Amino acid sequence: MSEAALITGEDGLARPSWAGSDALMREYYDTEWGMPIRDEQGLYERICLEGFQAGLSWATILRKRPAFRNAFADFDPDAVALFTEDDVERLMLDPGIVRNRAKINAAITNAKATIALRREGGLVEFVWFFQPPETPAPASFAEIPSTSPESVALSKALRRKGFAFVGPTTMFALMEAVGIIDTHLVGSHRRGSSGVWPLTQV
Repeated sequence: MSEAALITGEDGLARPSWAGSDALMREYYDTEWGMPIRDEQGLYERICLEGFQAGLSWATILRKRPAFRNAFADFDPDAVALFTEDDVERLMLDPGIVRNRAKINAAITNAKATIALRREGGLVEFVWFFQPPETPAPASFAEIPSTSPESVALSKALRRKGFAFVGPTTMFALMEAVGIIDTHLVGSHRRGSSGVWPLTQV
């Protein structure tokens, strides 16, 4: 393992370097990242935010999350699906969010697609169907892939259902973030904390 892969904090807990210094990222890592999200609104929000993150740092998105929630009706799919072109223009003038027209339109498109999926069991069942039989057990960042067969399949499946900004890399990041896989580094104090995977696999 790289010496910089894990950092032991003042509290004696080992975390990856990306979560070891910034207080907001550390709080996110310790309390949210990798924990199961199994509600429609929460999963829709994460899909949108992962899409907005493309090409940017997650720290940027995390700092803007309160503004995103305010701008997108707390990511209520029923509310966002009703957004009009006037709303898009309003959002393009909002300095608190990422002002990217394609990504804003994708959030509206994805709200409508989320609602449509309710006829087939819903977004949560659809996304969690792609949970793999095993989870990675990375000892270093180099061992964490950027995609997987499951993230490629999920990306294709969501696109067929009308979702946008759901590429394989973005969907792999989603699967990490919402607990579908556990890519906490071996040795991290958060490894196996989601309860999704048997301890024998983590």
